[in-house]
Amino acid sequence: MKNIIVIGGGPAGILAACTASDRGENVILIEKNHKLGRKLLITGKGRCNITNDSDMEDFIENIPTNGKFLYSAFYTFTNYDVVKMFNEGGVATKVERGKRIFPQSDKAVDVVKCLERKLKKSNVEVMLNAKVQKIVSDGDKIEKVILDNSKEIKCDAVIVATGGISYPLTGSTGDGYKFAKSQGHTIIDTKPSLIGIEVQEKFVASLDKLMLKNVSVDVYNSKNKKIYSDFGEMEFTKYGLDGAIIKSASSRMKETTKENYIISIDLKPALDENKLDNRIQKDFKKYNNKRFENSLDDLLPKKLIPIIIELSEIEPSKPVHQVSREERKKLVELLKNLKFTVKRYRPIEEAIVTSGGIKVNEINASTMESKLIRGLFFAGEVIDVDGYTGGFNLQIAFSTGYLAGLNC
Repeated sequence: MKNIIVIGGGPAGILAACTASDRGENVILIEKNHKLGRKLLITGKGRCNITNDSDMEDFIENIPTNGKFLYSAFYTFTNYDVVKMFNEGGVATKVERGKRIFPQSDKAVDVVKCLERKLKKSNVEVMLNAKVQKIVSDGDKIEKVILDNSKEIKCDAVIVATGGISYPLTGSTGDGYKFAKSQGHTIIDTKPSLIGIEVQEKFVASLDKLMLKNVSVDVYNSKNKKIYSDFGEMEFTKYGLDGAIIKSASSRMKETTKENYIISIDLKPALDENKLDNRIQKDFKKYNNKRFENSLDDLLPKKLIPIIIELSEIEPSKPVHQVSREERKKLVELLKNLKFTVKRYRPIEEAIVTSGGIKVNEINASTMESKLIRGLFFAGEVIDVDGYTGGFNLQIAFSTGYLAGLNC
């Protein structure tokens, strides 16, 4: 029987600990918070998008950073294994738009409680309010961990599943990078991924909290090359743009301080320009005797109307029947291509996941073990892998955690 230490009580750490213990190993899970799964509780706005119903090839496509590294992990513990695990643990699931899989209850707390029950069933010893200060190796082999109270725990293997540096209040403060670096590992520079975007246009402040459904976005780089497209929900904030499709778009932007990215929003993607023009003409006919500023209520959310009027440069008090064909054409173009200039990401503390982390070339993709130190394993966000929104990042955590627990 081996003595295994798992550092981090999130999804990757819990799966690693349960899997190792179910193999008959003696496992201690160390979590510095007073309870497990704090970050899980806030994912998916408290609903917890546990995985996605796509096939595994689509999964790889949705992991823009080192997706191919995850082949073994994904095929060893699939999205169907995740659903089966929760269903057997008493959590019914459902599939929503974009093949996102949620608990039937829409409560992340049910997911956390299920994982806690799994730990108990697997007889994993859990140490809460305990912080690992240092990992110690003897030559090229793991020897022990030292806690911040100076207590030493000898072990045969350590699984680092400490997360990244997003949402630091949940305990993700970059400890895993420090541990890995101390053992000779390379850390790829970290940056926020799946995060809101600040834009230069000051008028967004007046649109704060406005949610838009069924819109499409295109992202262009400084060479005017389209680098990303998506369809779905977004929201305006006092600093810029946010929401599911914006968060996914952010993961395609490299360095916002070096690239002048433009985000184009199509407010009416279901209508081409001719159909949208016909729609506007119908509205104008309906409001024939009204001023232009009072003719867009059927077309746009109330908050957005003053902005569109200003950007269209059509005189607000102009009678609708006097709006020219050229002015109407400009209005159509504006609704199909509402542009925003990216200023920067929001602070990394607000990111859903961290891009960057432990270099994948230094980790055995088939086992999650370090190629540098025997008995040192990594799982989850601490590795330089990250995906789009839609349950892909939690699947990374579950799959890499399981693989590490299987091989430690």
